[in-house]
Amino acid sequence: MMIPYGRHSLDAADIAAVVDTLQSDWLTTGAKVQEFEQAVAQLVSAREAVAVSNGTAGLHCALHAVGIQLGDEVILPPLTFVATANAVVMCGGVPVFADVDPETLLLDPQAVEDKVTPRTKAILAVDFAGQPCDYQTLRSIADRRDLVLIADACHSLGATLNGRPVGSLADLTIFSFHPVKAITTGEGGMIVTNHPEYAQRMRIFRNHGITSTLKEREAKQTWEYQMIRLGMNYRLTDFQCALGISQLNKLQEWVTRRQAHAAHYDKAWSSVPGIHPLRTRAGVSHAYHLYVIRVDQHVCGIDRGALFSLLRERGVGVQVHYIPVHLQPYYREEFGAGLGCCPHAESAYESILSLPIFPMLKNEEIDKVIGTIQDLVTHHDLVSAGVA
Repeated sequence: MMIPYGRHSLDAADIAAVVDTLQSDWLTTGAKVQEFEQAVAQLVSAREAVAVSNGTAGLHCALHAVGIQLGDEVILPPLTFVATANAVVMCGGVPVFADVDPETLLLDPQAVEDKVTPRTKAILAVDFAGQPCDYQTLRSIADRRDLVLIADACHSLGATLNGRPVGSLADLTIFSFHPVKAITTGEGGMIVTNHPEYAQRMRIFRNHGITSTLKEREAKQTWEYQMIRLGMNYRLTDFQCALGISQLNKLQEWVTRRQAHAAHYDKAWSSVPGIHPLRTRAGVSHAYHLYVIRVDQHVCGIDRGALFSLLRERGVGVQVHYIPVHLQPYYREEFGAGLGCCPHAESAYESILSLPIFPMLKNEEIDKVIGTIQDLVTHHDLVSAGVA
């Protein structure tokens, strides 16, 4: 059977929480939504949290809240899922791709500085693989240039930087609760912030631009409502929030397991030529949504593409995260992006490979992944000849 690169974990408590809510009077816009929001806000030391239907909705809400509109530039890295850039475009903004640090694949602050123009309104950092960006330097740039600092932390719930939790490091932070993320609500997302005005704009935006919810109107015994701006239906259901509340109880244990799995992998590569993990920055407690290696073909004798195919043939469900967004046809055609824009990201894409990592991954499964890679690298001559 294939070992997947990521997998959700559910237990009896999770199922009971969902069933209990399904048997209640409120399936959406009820009390569980606010309860989940408060739990996440408390966890990450934020004043406000806004639950939404998925991480992409969270990005859209955050960019709407800070006023991104037609022609505004938002600086972001290309090594991310397309949703990060798409949300900028959905607000009418222009995504400006800044290169990554070649050792961590996180947004390079100097590259950000070089991309700032009078049209720049925000920096949208991405905590690639679960490692927080250099928010101290990015904050300095944002403050000097009067920019909003936004964290796409869809990979990094449970991570910290110098003892501070992700969620307290930027003006707004977006989390995702997709099944392979740190916790899951099936689909779902959350934006946290210390700015109440941003939170209020996002709550209205997720609810069609209407200022009150059905539950609030029921409490006041009124049918009247006001739509004050265009909005979306980005609400998260109560039974999804019930699952999220239950999952939060296991977050720290699961992050600790992911870190142990990563340490298990790290130890192995010293004896495997040409296989290198990404560098972890000082002061970081890594959430390890992904475990990414670099494959140096010139040393190990096998390129990333071949290694990907051979590992999957042998039951190891590796993946590649990500094709740089600026190389996607849409961004080439609509924004003139392309090769040469971000050379470190482009070079990294040719060599990166995501290995299986999730809380319930077994040590013997990790050993299988390591052993298979060792075997393929050690016998690369036979592999190339089609013998192994």
